[in-house]
Amino acid sequence: MNNKEVIIGIIIGLLASAIGLILSLLFFGNGKSISDSLNIALAQGVFTKLVSIGALLNLGAFFLFINTDKESRAKGVLIATVIVALITIIIRFT
Repeated sequence: MNNKEVIIGIIIGLLASAIGLILSLLFFGNGKSISDSLNIALAQGVFTKLVSIGALLNLGAFFLFINTDKESRAKGVLIATVIVALITIIIRFT
């Protein structure tokens, strides 16, 4: 296992989740801007749902790395998805 490849996968997974969150705020948000939509989502308690929807982009990255025989990067994306899931659970229940 190449640690550099796993770290690249983690970074790509976290970036994909962040981009997915922004896209979900744009599509499902009620505000006039991304920050306005973010504030509304936090106030209504649907932020964790939008984070979960945003993490769906990790599926594409994961399967791309699996199909191109880059298993270490796919492992990093999987680790990033678990990190996002844990953060979502922590935010949801605090």
